[in-house]
Order: sequence, then structure tokens, then C-alpha cells
Amino acid sequence: MRIAGINIPDQKRIDIALTYVYGIGRNNVYDFLTKVAIDPARRAKDLSEDEIGKIQKALDEVKVEGELRAQVLGDIKRLKDTGSYRGSRHARNLPARGQRTRSNARTKRGKRVTIGAIKKEVAEKMGLSGAGSAAAKK
Repeated sequence: MRIAGINIPDQKRIDIALTYVYGIGRNNVYDFLTKVAIDPARRAKDLSEDEIGKIQKALDEVKVEGELRAQVLGDIKRLKDTGSYRGSRHARNLPARGQRTRSNARTKRGKRVTIGAIKKEVAEKMGLSGAGSAAAKK
């Protein structure tokens, strides 16, 4: 079964299966199902064509999938263009809602990159160590 361009799994309950559509979550799926008078405990494969049509008609009234993704991207672009703090956090790929970044935020910042000590020989070749290179010049 396809709803809003997404393949809905047949074996799952309809309240869980509808959450595969971007923009429909566990909280607002019950609003849709009560609007179209469908029991949330029914399996997706047990729905008739008429009931599927009712669900699609109810989803047409709300922004889902492509429209919603475009709106979210537009909102982030607007924040960046206006130069707001939240926009700068989005641009630098950091948390935008006040979370700490010293010890957490791994999913947003990515894998850890260790910046450690370098050996004296490597530092001298790179010209970084002031004491080592000064002693070598004398």
C-alpha cells in the first residue's frame, strides 16, 4: 500500500504504519484515524480501498513528505540568511537549542577527532617547536 508516495508496511498496525510518512508521528496519527473513523488496532493489510482513500484525503489537508521537508529547509535557510544565532549554529553544524557541546552532542558534531601531542622530530620538521629548533640552530 502506498500513501503520500511512501510504501506502508502491510503487517503492521495502521497507527504504527502511518508513522513511516514524514510529518506523521505517534501523537498526531490518532487525530487522523479518528477523523476518518478507522480503528488504530487494525492491520494495514485489512483496510479496504475506501478506507485507504479516506486516509489519503485526510493527509492531503496537512503538509507531509516533500512539502514539509521543503518548508523545514526553507525555514533553516531563512535563519541563516538573517544572520540569527540559530542560523549560525545550523551553518556550523552545531546544536541550535542550547544543548551543551563540551561533553556531548556527538550525533550532531560527528566522530571524535583526537588532537594530541606530536613527537619532537615531527614538530621540528614542521617548524612548530620553538625550543627544539632554537637548540638545533646553536
